Amino acid sequence: MVETGIETEETLKKKGMLRRLYDKCMEWLQTPYGIWVLFAIAFVESSFFPIPPDVFLIALCIAVPKKAFKYAAVCAVGSVLGGAFGYGLGMWFMESVGRPIMELYGLSGKYAIVQGLYQEYDAWAVGAAGFTPLPYKLFTITAGAFHINFPTFMLVSLASRSARFFLVAAFIWKFGPPVKVYIEKYFNILSILFLVLLIGGFVLIKYLL
Repeated sequence: MVETGIETEETLKKKGMLRRLYDKCMEWLQTPYGIWVLFAIAFVESSFFPIPPDVFLIALCIAVPKKAFKYAAVCAVGSVLGGAFGYGLGMWFMESVGRPIMELYGLSGKYAIVQGLYQEYDAWAVGAAGFTPLPYKLFTITAGAFHINFPTFMLVSLASRSARFFLVAAFIWKFGPPVKVYIEKYFNILSILFLVLLIGGFVLIKYLL
């Protein structure tokens, strides 16, 4: 019972820290440098930052819908470059930096699973993490650790991250602020469904041809 209490207190503390971090980032977004803040958040989230850039992308797109696609492009570029940084961490600093990051987010147990995915699908496994709610940072760091083909890694990262962020921007550009609630509630489910249909399409084509 005592341990449960400690865990609950630690969990609440972490949530409080994340909330303060989120609020601070939202304050920075309101400055004239908001677009660069978005870029920086997208960059660091790909390797160690805990909050996905989607929430900040949504905030900027709602504030200025006509610039939604510009914000999505900035977010995608920042995320992919951050992915390259994460790749470097995994390749050269896996034991000293990479593993502690994974332990911090409780991802150490997924290491062997990701290794199996890379052995079977190579860099294409990054596409799933780049588009769906899977932790992208886990795949960027491990891609470097497993020496995945870097050009392919970058290409797949660019395609998947761009698809995710531009889809968010397109929803807001088309439907306006009211769609924010639906994006936050259902977007992850829709992204997974879209990926399943996409993979299903490739499999179907493979067997038909």
